[in-house]
Amino acid sequence: MTYEPFNLPPLPPHLNIEPHFKLIVEARDAVSRYDEAVKRLPNPMIIRHAFETKEAVSSSAIEGTQTTFEDVLMFDASEHQAEKTEIDKDYREVVNYRKAINLGQEILSSRPLGENEIKTLHRVLLDSSRGRNRAPGEFRRSQVHLGRPGASIEEASFIPPAAPSVPQLFSNLIAYMQDPTQPDLLVQAAVAHYQFESIHPFYDGNGRTGRLIIPLYLYEKGLTAYPNLYVSEFFEKYKKEYYATLNAVRFDENGWGAWIPFFLRAIRTQARLSLQRVSQIEQLRTDLFATLPSYGSRYASNFLQAIFCTPIFTANSISARSNIENKGTVNNLIDKFLAAGVIADKTPQKTRNKRYHFMQLLEIIDSDLYASED
Repeated sequence: MTYEPFNLPPLPPHLNIEPHFKLIVEARDAVSRYDEAVKRLPNPMIIRHAFETKEAVSSSAIEGTQTTFEDVLMFDASEHQAEKTEIDKDYREVVNYRKAINLGQEILSSRPLGENEIKTLHRVLLDSSRGRNRAPGEFRRSQVHLGRPGASIEEASFIPPAAPSVPQLFSNLIAYMQDPTQPDLLVQAAVAHYQFESIHPFYDGNGRTGRLIIPLYLYEKGLTAYPNLYVSEFFEKYKKEYYATLNAVRFDENGWGAWIPFFLRAIRTQARLSLQRVSQIEQLRTDLFATLPSYGSRYASNFLQAIFCTPIFTANSISARSNIENKGTVNNLIDKFLAAGVIADKTPQKTRNKRYHFMQLLEIIDSDLYASED
């Protein structure tokens, strides 16, 4: 028996999007509401770092990485490199994902996503992490297959297109992504994600790269003011359905009818949940900023703004983030915020390099809101 590479049809596919109109309208409305809420924030940076980290953790978790959201923030605040090296591979993947998101936004300020830009993002994702020796930023030049770890090609769940066809298929994908005649941008994003994952253009990091492209693409096309509508949390929550609906398009002539609604639900759900989180964060911010006079320090505002951006911190890391150079002032503010119950000392056994958590904010960002959405 022979196992042939998948013969992937070029884009655009023949689609009837009429059955998806209701979901399209709901998803677009949810995206618009979320985007307006973000734009109303006095400082969108108060959500950016945490939301990027949560997305990076979720996307990496789909591929088997074990690092949690709090793990990453704790290692961000760590002042000892030795602590970071213990989970260096997992932590590095998350750090690289955040770097790639920011680089993507920088790239899009001057040009659209194209082949070279996506190769650059892929190179950043794999820098000094798993896959770094597997031709980062270059198309694969040999056949690969997908399946459980160690599976032979006979046991593969999917055999991507032959390597010589990758450049042409990728060129066709980019042309489709930039085609202004397509009927809906969210459907276009759904099709593009499927096609990218099916081309499987790189030896490693295809899933993370493909998921990274989604918020950047929505940002590029003007659906969001920042590249911060992330869907990996949904894909991780419904991982089996994520893979099953992608495979449905490959092996079932009616597969688009499964994948496109799944993708639209991901967009709608994540926009709604992100809006809930932003609304809760803004209310928390309003409540806490109203208490600033009670701290009796002109630096209390800087300190509070800083802990919204980095909700796990040490005295040194928050000093740098808040631009409060005087260590005595920083320690005094830490004591006052501890007394007020705003932050918690998570290393009471230590006398140096103590770590503090802004628990209310962490609970908002890392909460499981799917029960309310379902």
